[in-house]
Amino acid sequence: MAALLAIELLDELVFGAREAAWPLVRDDLSLSYTEIGLLLSVPSVVSLVVEPVLGVVAVTWRRRVLVLAGGIGFAVALALAAWAPSFWVLLVAFSLLYPASGAFVSLSQASLMDLQPDRREHNMTRWTFAGSVGAMAGPALLAVFAWAGLGWRGLFAGFALLALLLVLRVQRLPGGDVDGERPRVRDALRAMTRREVFRWLVLLELSDLLLDVFLGFLALYFVDEVRTSLATAGVAVAVWTGAGLVGSAAAIPLLRRGGGLRYLRRSAVVTGVLFAAFLLVPSTGAKLALVAAIAIVNAGWYSVLQARLYRALGDASGLALTVGALFPLNAVLPLGIAGLAERFGLTVALWPLILAPVALLVLVPRRSD
Repeated sequence: MAALLAIELLDELVFGAREAAWPLVRDDLSLSYTEIGLLLSVPSVVSLVVEPVLGVVAVTWRRRVLVLAGGIGFAVALALAAWAPSFWVLLVAFSLLYPASGAFVSLSQASLMDLQPDRREHNMTRWTFAGSVGAMAGPALLAVFAWAGLGWRGLFAGFALLALLLVLRVQRLPGGDVDGERPRVRDALRAMTRREVFRWLVLLELSDLLLDVFLGFLALYFVDEVRTSLATAGVAVAVWTGAGLVGSAAAIPLLRRGGGLRYLRRSAVVTGVLFAAFLLVPSTGAKLALVAAIAIVNAGWYSVLQARLYRALGDASGLALTVGALFPLNAVLPLGIAGLAERFGLTVALWPLILAPVALLVLVPRRSD
């Protein structure tokens, strides 16, 4: 379990640092909002092609081999990003990074879910907590590397080395093979037509509006709309990730006492109010405080929703990667937000993100089936 959680820790280190580094990357490569939107969306489209096959193979073949191959691809993509001299090379690097993360990280998550099927929500919360540690440490590491003169490129090169070290660690793990039936992609498509599977897929995608999508634009929002310095934008990302860490830790006992569905509905109400206030208040300090509050309140969304998806799929845990990849909403959301920002500014473009808590209120059932 510790090795699997370490993989999630590294993954969030990478993406936490990347979200804080967007202003630096933009200035380094002279990127537009549209190009940033493409860097966030095109890799997701590539994953739509690759990850359905990975999910099926993970159920029918040796999962450990796929995790190792994904880890190597993850390291290569990070090294390529560290070297990237242009937008197009960085796009290729991220287009490799996303499906490699699917094999390296998502299949490790499926393995964690198989360890204790009756404790999926709790283990997903632990997984999210490990990710929150990485997401918080990523911006801090970026600040250290920037202070040392190594910048975001040096940090990505360091992440590539860490990925290779983890590949060596996973190579020594016992087992990793998966026995059972041999589902195909059409089985994943059939699973998506089931009401419970479709419900949790929709909620996972829409909840991400106020999770990763919001985080992806957070630093740019503070620089371009609030008119703060790059350092303050980095603080905003650090506040988000640090508060998310606190929220993930608090979610573990909350889920044990109250249950995931009640948590989702109550937190959706509070998050919607907090997010509207975040966009409306003019003060930088107030915005930072509201960023922290939002991150604490919705920290458990992903863990509960993903655990519910695994539960709806039953024993075929590998199909969670497949059905998620076959659901294309996450591939277009960042590009849509970027397109709105290009035309109307980021403040207007971020308002549709309030659909996340609205969807939770409408679609989360009041009691378990």
